[in-house]
Amino acid sequence: MSPQRPSAQQLITTVVDPDSFVSWDEPLDLTGLDETYRATMAKASDRAGTDESILTGRAGIRGHEVALIVGEFRFLGGSIGRAAAGRIVAAIRRATTERLPLIAATASGGTRMQEGTPAFMTMVDISAAVVAHKAAGLPYLVYLRHPTTGGVFASWGSLGHMTIAEPGALIGFLGPVVYETVNGVPFPDGVQVAENLVDKGIVDAIVPIDGLADIAARALTLLSATTEGSTADPSDHPAWPVTPFVSRPEPSEEEIATLWSSIETTRRQDRPGVRELLKHAADDVIPLNGTGFGESDKGVMLALASFGGRACVLVGQDRRYQVSQSMGPAALREARRGMRMASELGLPLVTVIDTPGADLSPRAEEGALAGEIARCIADMTSLSVPSVSVLLGEGTGGGALALLPARRVVAAGNAWLSPLPPEGASAILFKDTDHAPLLAARQRVGAQQMLEDGLVDVIVPESPAAHEDPVAFAAAIGAAITAEVEGLLV
Repeated sequence: MSPQRPSAQQLITTVVDPDSFVSWDEPLDLTGLDETYRATMAKASDRAGTDESILTGRAGIRGHEVALIVGEFRFLGGSIGRAAAGRIVAAIRRATTERLPLIAATASGGTRMQEGTPAFMTMVDISAAVVAHKAAGLPYLVYLRHPTTGGVFASWGSLGHMTIAEPGALIGFLGPVVYETVNGVPFPDGVQVAENLVDKGIVDAIVPIDGLADIAARALTLLSATTEGSTADPSDHPAWPVTPFVSRPEPSEEEIATLWSSIETTRRQDRPGVRELLKHAADDVIPLNGTGFGESDKGVMLALASFGGRACVLVGQDRRYQVSQSMGPAALREARRGMRMASELGLPLVTVIDTPGADLSPRAEEGALAGEIARCIADMTSLSVPSVSVLLGEGTGGGALALLPARRVVAAGNAWLSPLPPEGASAILFKDTDHAPLLAARQRVGAQQMLEDGLVDVIVPESPAAHEDPVAFAAAIGAAITAEVEGLLV
């Protein structure tokens, strides 16, 4: 980070009223971490002057009482692990109960690679808390600082009622270093810059840090009718029960090889996808097309369908059309059309996840890809109808997470979910792609690992693998969908 960029503590000192900040953060319990990770955390703490990548608390800004969530990029790139996520969600829930406006000042590269998929899934927890805060009629203001990328930008960083940014801040879906390492070419200059996102209508305005208190106070004055005070006792707010991260033994060579074989199996061209699922397992299918607002992306299939005699709205990522063109913002807007339809009609929603990742192009960045991922997550977490997500094959990044937060999650035996392609995680931690198999195992991306970690509810075994008997595979997945939907309707 440039020396001119303020730390989290400097931002708090600059913006809030003197002596008004009261920390809400509890000391961290690091006993479940292995020696290497504890040493990494200690070194990061010495560098950043904080105990984690997130600071939270209550403060005054020109007399307005607010809740603050402030990221510290100097702490492991501002990455969000389970402890940081628990801290964020606890603060949001407390702000909601105390009826405080919430201001989030992000600075993060996204999910903490050392913790992998369990940490990645906490973006859903954070987004759900933000949705509840906003549903309570409380303002949520976001200040995007340099840099804000990855899962933070594609979830709670893109859900603000008002979003402003630090001048010259790098803001984007995927960090440019990872993009270049994975793709072999640099990301075009000038796209992932705050000023360009204002020009494209993604961010509301550019505000330097010394102007942040003024614009925040003005906004809160205009929104003050929604922020009546509360006499709630702060001691009535238990910590958010995000399961702490616990280091696990180093995966064996056999475990690494087995998981990597599953990942390679899901990448086969002949692996059955959502179309085969509908062909062999659905009673009836009526395909729908587009967002209804002049956009269409074949990377997502939207349909009315029936499984086991039960009608539903289906939103499925179609692997056939993601080979030559990655899934872009329009695909996610089409998915949100399906979510709205399910809610309006009172029909169950079934989502099918099978994607090598969302589009990483300048066009997608400027089309609000990160914001659409965030809004999909928000919409799914607030659904009132039964919802079932199916991890059918590949589950890479925010494009997969966008359709995952259902009430029940079914996974095919070889399916997986990862914050980045395993090659991308290897690029971050090892500056190469050779360690991808090892990182995939360490990050616990596989279906069985996710079941053990409580992130998946049901596994549909693949014996044989899906491509060897696609009809039986589709029938088994269809039966699981039927069972889960019926179970939610009981």
